[in-house]
Amino acid sequence: MRILKSLCISFSLYSKIPVPQFAWEEDDMKYVLCFFPWIGVVTGALLLLWSYICKWLSIGNLAFTCIGTALPLLVTGGFHADGFMDTMDAFHSYKEREEKLEILKDSHIGAFSVLMLVLYYLIYLAAFSEIKDGRALLALGFGYVISRCLSGIGVVTFRSAKNNGLLYTFADSAAKRAVRVSLYLQLILCAVLLIFWCGKTGVLVLIAAAGSFLYYRYRSYHELGGITGDTAGYFVMICEAAVAVAAAVGGRC
Repeated sequence: MRILKSLCISFSLYSKIPVPQFAWEEDDMKYVLCFFPWIGVVTGALLLLWSYICKWLSIGNLAFTCIGTALPLLVTGGFHADGFMDTMDAFHSYKEREEKLEILKDSHIGAFSVLMLVLYYLIYLAAFSEIKDGRALLALGFGYVISRCLSGIGVVTFRSAKNNGLLYTFADSAAKRAVRVSLYLQLILCAVLLIFWCGKTGVLVLIAAAGSFLYYRYRSYHELGGITGDTAGYFVMICEAAVAVAAAVGGRC
């Protein structure tokens, strides 16, 4: 029962997918991150379903690309995009570390967050529009799972930039060993299936995801001294963009 509650909390927190609602207890939080990648599974499945519908109904590439790009946003309700925008405002403020952390708390958006979000989706749209090969599309679907596996691993592995906030609460409450094992196993399974089904495109996607993960750690530590809930969302976004570019390149090679 506790595992089922953790699953529901994960979907309730990280997505807009309807799940049963109940009061959260501390013990229910221990395994929430174990189910974080499952939201990526749903997103990837919806992407493949959308691709099938487009082929079945002969829907054009513009609609396929725009709706396909919007799918992760629709599933998450913009949860990670909010973290991305806050992080962009902080990173581009060029202020001291403590001031950047204060900017992350500010609910208002700045010019840089808007500019970088527009730039992000221009890059993502361009990459997505070039994904026409079935294996490349499948690789992109796997990317939604991999980005969340790595984000969860970062939460229970990397240093927290502050001793409060949602990320700190989840990291502190999590059964870290069980969460790490679960996420690593899911990541390894994804990597094996990705390479088996997608070949070189899968390898490129894994390299892109690993590269974005290392960049995320470096940038968060350099700018903030650690990670926060906002930077965790920022990572999911940049990882998915890197995967989209890698899938587009792999599908063309």
